[in-house]
Amino acid sequence: MLAITRGVSSKLAKCEVSFQERQPIDVALARAQHAAYEAALAELGWRVEALPALDEHPDCVFVEDPVVVLDEVAIVTRLGAESRRGEEAGLAEAVAGYRELLRIKAPGTLEGGDMMRIGKTLYVGLSQRTNIAGLQQLAQLTAPFGYWVTPVEVRGCLHLKSACCHLGDGVVLANRAWLDMDAFCGVQFVDVVEPHAANVLRVGTTLLMPTSYPQTQAMLEARGYAVRTVDTSELIKADAGVTCMSLLFEASL
Repeated sequence: MLAITRGVSSKLAKCEVSFQERQPIDVALARAQHAAYEAALAELGWRVEALPALDEHPDCVFVEDPVVVLDEVAIVTRLGAESRRGEEAGLAEAVAGYRELLRIKAPGTLEGGDMMRIGKTLYVGLSQRTNIAGLQQLAQLTAPFGYWVTPVEVRGCLHLKSACCHLGDGVVLANRAWLDMDAFCGVQFVDVVEPHAANVLRVGTTLLMPTSYPQTQAMLEARGYAVRTVDTSELIKADAGVTCMSLLFEASL
């Protein structure tokens, strides 16, 4: 089980920020928190392949967005934030050792944070970063492998996974206010307590989530989930979620 990550840029403070006011970012603290995040993945049984930071790309730590990895192939996306284009090059090279690469092309835009997979269904957020052309291309590229792409309107947040994440077994943690709920079929929803708490990363049988949302953590634990927390408070200032800082997949299938 492989986790690909990338270091924190020295220019993180110049990152794209869309749904919060820009705040000063302590890069050294962000790097320490990111290292603790990588350590948590390793302790949960994943082999961490850490790529060096790209200092010319402030958002480079968010590796989920430039490449989507499925069981059969990987999709190199076309990032919706123009300032981020170029992040995909080295990351795609790393993934190419494990998956055939397919690509989203202009005028399509697609960011991995807008895709939530449940089995063979790919729920894709239509957001400020992902457009209909990108969604249509994803559907065409993945249809031969049996995937079905379902669009979901996203409002009030950056990506689909800012609003909902799959906990496993068809259960989704969600902030319903940020989603078109009619897009989902056969999904059981669990509501967040804190509005920004929906971004949770399932790592094996454990849910990894920020320490910033203790009420949602307590609710999930009361439902029987094993939860591990990491402090991402400095990275959250850059619109970070726990899903966006790694690509998790089986290296060989």
